[in-house]
Order: sequence, then structure tokens, then C-alpha cells
Amino acid sequence: QVKVVESGGGAVEVGGSLTLSCRISGYTFSSYCVAWFRQVPGKEREAVASIDSAGVGYVNRTTYTESAKGRFTISKDYPKKTFYLQMNSLKPEDTAMYYCAASSADYCSDATHPFRYWGQGIQVTVSS
Repeated sequence: QVKVVESGGGAVEVGGSLTLSCRISGYTFSSYCVAWFRQVPGKEREAVASIDSAGVGYVNRTTYTESAKGRFTISKDYPKKTFYLQMNSLKPEDTAMYYCAASSADYCSDATHPFRYWGQGIQVTVSS
């Protein structure tokens, strides 16, 4: 059974930083796409960042939503199946429930693979 577990959320002040972790276990595919999403009540779920998770020798590209560019960094420890979202210069608008999700796509640019596996979400609250 595939498990996706997020950790590292919490409350921070404006301008602060948080690093979210996403640990995936029970996944048998050698390559996949991992993405962080966020959602607030009354709003559509938004993809924040994604990273290709293919093995060594493959291109591992990252993507970010416009508001995250320059502030957030997605990274991975591929052998440990752990993925991170480093969030700097946090703003109140970053407040949301953050979800980690994975698809079986070799690359995140392949939209034919749905995000099959989801974590339960972790709250990030940014306040002044």
C-alpha cells in the first residue's frame, strides 16, 4: 500500500520559513512525479510545485506556480523517497492546507498520468 505522509507544517510569521516534507512509502515505480498542492476553503486546489522523480541519468525538472517562484524550492532525496518544499519569505496568502501527491508519470510534464496518491494534508498558517 502506498503511503504519502506530509510533515513540517505549522504557524509562522510573515517573512518566516518552513520546510515541508513528504515521505512516500510502498511505491514500486522507478520514476514518478511528485507535486505539492495547496487549497483554502472556497478556492480551487492549486499546484504549488512539482519535481520529476526519475532515476539518475534522467532530467529532473521542477515547476512552480507564479507566486512561489523565487521563494519556494522543491527538492528530493530520491533513494529515501522523501520530497521537500522549502518555503521562504512566507506571506499570508501562502496560508493553506498543503498536500503532497504523486503520479506514475516519468515526468511531470506528462499530463496523462493522474495524481493517484495523496497525503492527508498539512496546515501552513502565515500571520503577522
